[in-house]
Amino acid sequence: MNLVVLQNWLDNASFAILFLTMLVYWGGAAFPNLPYLAALGTAGMAIANLCIATLLGARWIEAGYFPLSNLYESLFFLTWGITAVHLIAENSSRSRLVGVATAPVAMAITAFATMTLPSQMQASEPLVPALKSNWLMMHVSVMMLSYSALMVGSLLAIAFLVVTRGQNIQLQGSSVGTGGYRSNGYRLNKASELISQSPAPAVENNGFARFESSSNGNGNGNTAVLNLITTPESQAVASAEPLSPQRLSLAETLDNISYRIIGLGFPLLTIGIIAGGVWANEAWGSYWSWDPKETWALITWLVFAAYLHARITRGWQGRSPAILASTGLLVVWVCYLGVNLLGKGLHSYGWFF
Repeated sequence: MNLVVLQNWLDNASFAILFLTMLVYWGGAAFPNLPYLAALGTAGMAIANLCIATLLGARWIEAGYFPLSNLYESLFFLTWGITAVHLIAENSSRSRLVGVATAPVAMAITAFATMTLPSQMQASEPLVPALKSNWLMMHVSVMMLSYSALMVGSLLAIAFLVVTRGQNIQLQGSSVGTGGYRSNGYRLNKASELISQSPAPAVENNGFARFESSSNGNGNGNTAVLNLITTPESQAVASAEPLSPQRLSLAETLDNISYRIIGLGFPLLTIGIIAGGVWANEAWGSYWSWDPKETWALITWLVFAAYLHARITRGWQGRSPAILASTGLLVVWVCYLGVNLLGKGLHSYGWFF
């Protein structure tokens, strides 16, 4: 089999599958009463992931080295990482909104690699001397996987801001610092039980108090029911259109899964930077040279270190860390792609010009 023809077929197939998958996820968000769309979206992401993995494997066999030597290969490896992390995040969150955020990004990256890059940049070429090292797989693959995880986590943070309409709400999440666990206002009681506990403060309950009803139609005391009761103290907050319980539950899920995915990407980024320093010392005789790529990798590390510090030690949740993570998405793109457009450095093999 001609491996070049196979690669050309697979990169176009990956784009087509991701485009259709994006439409499926968007359709599922617009028409939530069609449950089979969620399964179709997951299947589309899994098929795209397998297509890209096969493409990279064929590239590896053809070229004889790990396929991360140019921009075309790294873009597809990045897309493979995004689809893999997407499947993990979707399985953990059970939310189709994950695909609404990640599918268009994966599709756009694939389209850029397939349709925008010139053919000479898509062809595999002999490695430049600096890349003829076992550190190519160790450093570059770990960095690309960290970018994938951080991008997905940041996209979920943006989805959180969209779901909550940018409101500053309190969540019962997984941050462990001061204020990391807050009551969400729900108490589950049998319908025959009386509720004598005073309502939680309005700010803690996002503008309304949430309690169980103490009676039901059957009177058997075995059915738990839920009522939402607005307190007088919360009417000022409620005037700002408090979020429904469904939106609050979805926001809490997105906040938690974004935190966990970024928590996965940050150690990978740390390991990748350390491995890059060791490789740089072998190749150029210096662990750190303030190359543009190195500088922006450090900036990326600092942004997400601040995010995790705020969540772990300060217990931040909700809007503030989501805004910080959203900023991190831009920083990751500048680190990965932007410096290739702004100025040359030691990482010049990924350049456009």
